[in-house]
Amino acid sequence: MTMDEQIELFLSSEAFGVVGASSRRHKYGNKVLRCYQQNGRRVIPVNPVEKEIEGVAVVASVSELPAGVQSLSLITPPQVTEKVVAQAAAKGIKNIWMQPGAESPASIAFCRKQGMNLIADGSCVLVVMGYHEH
Repeated sequence: MTMDEQIELFLSSEAFGVVGASSRRHKYGNKVLRCYQQNGRRVIPVNPVEKEIEGVAVVASVSELPAGVQSLSLITPPQVTEKVVAQAAAKGIKNIWMQPGAESPASIAFCRKQGMNLIADGSCVLVVMGYHEH
């Protein structure tokens, strides 16, 4: 698949998880969440501490995401990304988008070995989907 096809497959999910979502609006974990909202997508923030972000109820971990979530945006430190991709695989989630800085050689190798649709080439969901700061 080309990168455009991989992105199209990622964006075809009925709902999206944002791992590393933040209530702080200057953080990328918040901007990515708002980007999905701006594009009319159903999005669920994943954060072990927060209860609600941008008016959306938060789940504490990937394992708590509803079944409709087949795509995850990761805005996490590389060592956290490695744990998250294992949780995603266990849940059957097939589409992973590692925002620039979230990737690690181990997490990329794991996703490829699992046959996941992986976007970790430096592409940014904010650029692809067209994020606008309000």
